[in-house]
Amino acid sequence: MPICSPFGKPQIDARNDHPFSWSFCIKRLLKGMVIIMQIRKTTMKDLQTVMQIYADARQMMVESGNLNQWTGGHPAQTIVENDIARGKSYVCTQDVTEEILAVFFLDTAPDPTYAKIDGAWKNDDMQYGVVHRIARAREAKGAGAFCLEWCYNQIPNIRIDTHKDNAPMIKLVDKLGYHYCGIIWLENGDERLAFQKVE
Repeated sequence: MPICSPFGKPQIDARNDHPFSWSFCIKRLLKGMVIIMQIRKTTMKDLQTVMQIYADARQMMVESGNLNQWTGGHPAQTIVENDIARGKSYVCTQDVTEEILAVFFLDTAPDPTYAKIDGAWKNDDMQYGVVHRIARAREAKGAGAFCLEWCYNQIPNIRIDTHKDNAPMIKLVDKLGYHYCGIIWLENGDERLAFQKVE
């Protein structure tokens, strides 16, 4: 997805005092106009909207033929509340209206499910960021790519995994320059395809 140069490096958003707000000019039409997207930390006030985005994402997965990921109402509200409380949940918003377009989890702590991989990571001796639970509103095309590009600009070593049937996500990470590294296993034993993008 083509993007303009950032207006500046990560800084405090003076309107809501959220750290890590970074604006980009997106050369993509959303609801008939060019918009500016920003990233900020999720708050509990966002919870209802975020949970609706996750519900819509589960439906879009089913529509695309991905029937086995995010089943049983995953991610549960308790998981999202914990993400928010830990300061690891972020939302992508439209600059003018502050409408929430997407949500994701980002952390730099080692992910235990990434310790074992059938394959190999691009490197194993550097701190990395891990992205989980990324989802966008149905009409917010381009927001997912924006979120992943923002994450990479914060931490130029990102790992992410997805289900083998999640064709839209596999296509997206490939488009953004992520490399397929192998198969990892979740705590419940389910397999996931693992990808990494590093400088």
